[in-house]
Amino acid sequence: MSFELASCLVTLFLLAGIGTPIGYSIMLASVVYLGFSGLDVALAGEKILQGFYLSTILIAVPLFIVAANIMNAGTITDRLLNFCVAAVGRFKGGLGHVNVVASLIFSGMSGSAVADAAGIGKIIIEMMTKDNRYSRGYAAAITAASATIGPIIPPSIPMVLYALVSKASIGSLFLAGILPGLIMGLVLMIMNYYMAGKRGFAMEDPIPLRELPRKTANAFPALLMPVILLYGIYGGVTTPTEAAAIAAFYALLLAGLFYKALSFKALFNVFVDSARSSASVGIVIGGAFILNFIVISEQIPQSIAMLLDGTDVNPIVFLIVVNLLILALGCILDATTIILVIVPLFIPTCEVLGIDLVHFGVLVVVNSMIGLITPPYGILLFVINAVTDIPLREIISEIWAFLVILIAALLIMLLVPDLVLWLPRVFGYQG
Repeated sequence: MSFELASCLVTLFLLAGIGTPIGYSIMLASVVYLGFSGLDVALAGEKILQGFYLSTILIAVPLFIVAANIMNAGTITDRLLNFCVAAVGRFKGGLGHVNVVASLIFSGMSGSAVADAAGIGKIIIEMMTKDNRYSRGYAAAITAASATIGPIIPPSIPMVLYALVSKASIGSLFLAGILPGLIMGLVLMIMNYYMAGKRGFAMEDPIPLRELPRKTANAFPALLMPVILLYGIYGGVTTPTEAAAIAAFYALLLAGLFYKALSFKALFNVFVDSARSSASVGIVIGGAFILNFIVISEQIPQSIAMLLDGTDVNPIVFLIVVNLLILALGCILDATTIILVIVPLFIPTCEVLGIDLVHFGVLVVVNSMIGLITPPYGILLFVINAVTDIPLREIISEIWAFLVILIAALLIMLLVPDLVLWLPRVFGYQG
């Protein structure tokens, strides 16, 4: 390791350790590297501008954020919850199942775990804890766990970022996320059913089946959004970026004109919140552009590939080691940082070992989402705590069962790549 790279890493970890936002930490550490290397510090700005200029796909990120915030501000979330209660609320652990199914549906619209947790999270937790039907910690834990599905089922902001660093097909990544997302929802519902029976959670009064068509019709326009997105992308009608714009516009039409539940003041607040969220992500992406330049300059990917060249490394063993590393990093880093900074180091090795980049991308995104609920620094735990005031210790004490079952689902996806790649192959993917 060169002195310049060591100085960069020491600066990065020092700044992050004292609480500096990770995007600023990366940028400042990169400037230190450029200074010690005798390079023009202005190169940092050049790499950021080049990165954003050449990556038009990044426009999809703020558009998906806007779509999610519009749905939270309107009554779309409420209508979806009423539909879910009618559909699965009648079973043992009913509201827990409602929680998971609502996340499955909402994930096809927002592409963000935080938007899912902050949007439907507070509402469903209040429903679950009313009259002490579920403990506060359990309601918060299953809400956080189910929110991890948000970026797995398309659209997915993390998958857009992964496509940026790996050059993998976004359409194939989106398709590959559907079945894993459904598997995650299924294992969470199985665990919820088991916990409901073990703890004797109260049963919900079943909504008559004759009410289901009416509630379905009420939510049907919102349920159409994932269909419109997928048809646009895979039918060749739109690019993923254009699909993101359509998602935001469709959400605006639903909330503002169809449901008449979005005022101009609320829309202004939506745009302000979306701009802040987009700027936060953009700072990390900008820092990643500079850091990736440093990684390439230091020939780190080539060094890793040369280290593995000629050695008998099993791809499964490599995937297990990388996923264990990402699980560990997920405890302290957010998914955006992991995908933009850490993952590019392993992509050349994946190509050398013949690991499909779409399969690898889905594993990375699922793993990063599991990190969002991993104590002690899981971001979703803090989001749920912030919107509900439920103490972190109560949430953490209940999250472990869901964490274990999601890791088991991740292991299945790792060992059986056909589960991930089946749907993309149906639509012509050659990987």
